[in-house]
Amino acid sequence: MAEAILQRIAEGDQDAVQAALKTYGGLVWSLAKRMLRNQEDAEDAVQEIFLDIWKNAGRFDSSQSSETTFVAMIARRRLIDRLRFNQRRISADSLEDVLAEPADRSDQNIQTVVEAKEAFKALDVLRPEQKQVLQMSIIHGLSHQEIADATGMPLGTVKTHARRGLIQARLYLGIGSPDSRKEVAV
Repeated sequence: MAEAILQRIAEGDQDAVQAALKTYGGLVWSLAKRMLRNQEDAEDAVQEIFLDIWKNAGRFDSSQSSETTFVAMIARRRLIDRLRFNQRRISADSLEDVLAEPADRSDQNIQTVVEAKEAFKALDVLRPEQKQVLQMSIIHGLSHQEIADATGMPLGTVKTHARRGLIQARLYLGIGSPDSRKEVAV
């Protein structure tokens, strides 16, 4: 009976929907909890995954794989899509955290905040793609390859934007050499 669940869903059997939730709910939930950071994201992902299962139930072919494998592959693909989407979003809160006034107001912390604000101003003079690459690298800690994967830019382009953006920011901050202006103009 478990082998016919997806076929029954494709035929519109409402009882099959409950059977799928009961049979595959634990599998989907465990994958979501393992791959996502918090419970809310996992819950949202599980709902999206089961909606995707309902939509694609008619595509299941028992000669290609088992139902469990079919469900797991849909779940895995949707979870990877969600992770990629989350990596692409740049949170404004992360910038605010960097620029927040220190609670203890020690001289060193104040100096760090002042320098961070100056660096943030330097980012504002950059071209949008340079700013995006540097924010993803510096604030979110992504590697050049991760930035390329998240944005769809070629790796060489990411590296060029990072280098030219850093040179431009250094010039803005008054710490770049006049020779580096030639590189930016290229």
